[in-house]
Amino acid sequence: MESANSDGPRISSSAPAVPQIRAAEYVRMSTEHQQYSTENQRDIIRQYAQRRGMVVTRSYEDAGKSGLRIEGRNALKQLIKDVENRQVDFTVILVYDVSRWGRFQDADESAYYEYICRRANIQVHYCAEPFENDGSPIATIFKSVKRAMAGEYSRELSSKTFIGMCRLIEHGYRQGGAPGIGLRRMLVDAHGAHKGLLSRGEQKSIDTDRIILVPGPPQEVEIVRSIFRMYVEENRYKTHISQILNDSGAKTEWGHRWNHVIVHDVLTSEKYMGCNVYYKTSFRLKARFVRNPPDMWIKKPGAFEPIISPDLFNKAQAIMAERARRIMDEEMLDKLRKVLEREGRVSGRLIDKTEGMPCSWVYHYRFKSLVNAFRLIGYFPRQDYRYIEIDQELERRKSTVVAHIIEQIHQLGGTVTREQGTDLLTVNNEFTASVVIARCRRWMRLQTHHWFIPVDARLKADVTITVRMDQDNREPTRLLSSAAHRYSR
Repeated sequence: MESANSDGPRISSSAPAVPQIRAAEYVRMSTEHQQYSTENQRDIIRQYAQRRGMVVTRSYEDAGKSGLRIEGRNALKQLIKDVENRQVDFTVILVYDVSRWGRFQDADESAYYEYICRRANIQVHYCAEPFENDGSPIATIFKSVKRAMAGEYSRELSSKTFIGMCRLIEHGYRQGGAPGIGLRRMLVDAHGAHKGLLSRGEQKSIDTDRIILVPGPPQEVEIVRSIFRMYVEENRYKTHISQILNDSGAKTEWGHRWNHVIVHDVLTSEKYMGCNVYYKTSFRLKARFVRNPPDMWIKKPGAFEPIISPDLFNKAQAIMAERARRIMDEEMLDKLRKVLEREGRVSGRLIDKTEGMPCSWVYHYRFKSLVNAFRLIGYFPRQDYRYIEIDQELERRKSTVVAHIIEQIHQLGGTVTREQGTDLLTVNNEFTASVVIARCRRWMRLQTHHWFIPVDARLKADVTITVRMDQDNREPTRLLSSAAHRYSR
């Protein structure tokens, strides 16, 4: 608005507009049950921005993502990447509070990501915190305490959740995992009344409902009983049992062929004698995958209706222990000599196919390599058998690789189930994926390297995830997270 003055020029009475500060917002919620959490965070952030003369120009959101690690939090990773690459049109980042930035178990990790932003002259504001993040000693102390509290909250919640799950196990309720062939998941209410069977991938919808295991179809129950009978009463080996099952047309719970690993899983699963078992493995607070010793397992005997008797189960374990007992080196070499006399040659495959012999990996472990064991009996194969040892080592690493891929898929918001024995993954209940490790081979004639992909056509997987090893077959050549990201959609 302007005023007129007869004695001088026209003068403007309005003040110049103050430019608004451009800001980005970052919001995160941990689970899908917090469906309104990000909306509430945005409300507080927008109110904070309005009071400070800021305008939100860009939004980064991690929905249903844990704050324990940055893996799986694509929005936060993209935010950090944009800041580092100077691909931003803002000078301030607005976050609801310190815990939304992350509940990192190492408080220094949380500080590190904020430091990356500050180094690029971009300040992080915690809108709901009672302190100004201005770099003052008081703010630094407050942030350190808040970061420690955020990490400690996750640790306490993990411990409380674990205690609660253990209590449910001791009451006979099932906690996750496929039921296994011959068993089905039964939904029960708070009073123990049966409400109906759950199909594969189906979950309970009421918090007070619980799940127990009940015997499945009679034909599957008979398969389980026949496995124990063949192993205990007929003294058959696992490989032979799998061959008999395949010849009879029997399938696993996932509709696949049997092998000695799946037979082993059935023979060692206590749920078939009605015992509820939990905490065989652990992956708490997104730490590394751990196989816990038996004395740490949580058990509830008599939780379910048994398919086989405890006496039959215990006899199977005794036979397994006897067969796996540590035999003397010379006894192992004598068995190897007999294979050589009978076949005229020795290989890892022949060892594994011969009943009553330790597997080829045991020879590798005892004598440092299969080649060393062959030499001790006077057999010097012309073929280089080092690839067998490499394959065995990669096979032992496969379980860790698969667990890592499953973790990445979960962090990206996908669902995945893992078939015991074959490691076949069912992603989002939409397609199946197998995981193979590609060993590097050197082509001597051309001095080049190529990778062999051991695809198992019997699994009939929709997708094969290939983990390519480096030229020394020591480490994967690419991050697993990229493979998991591609196949979690």
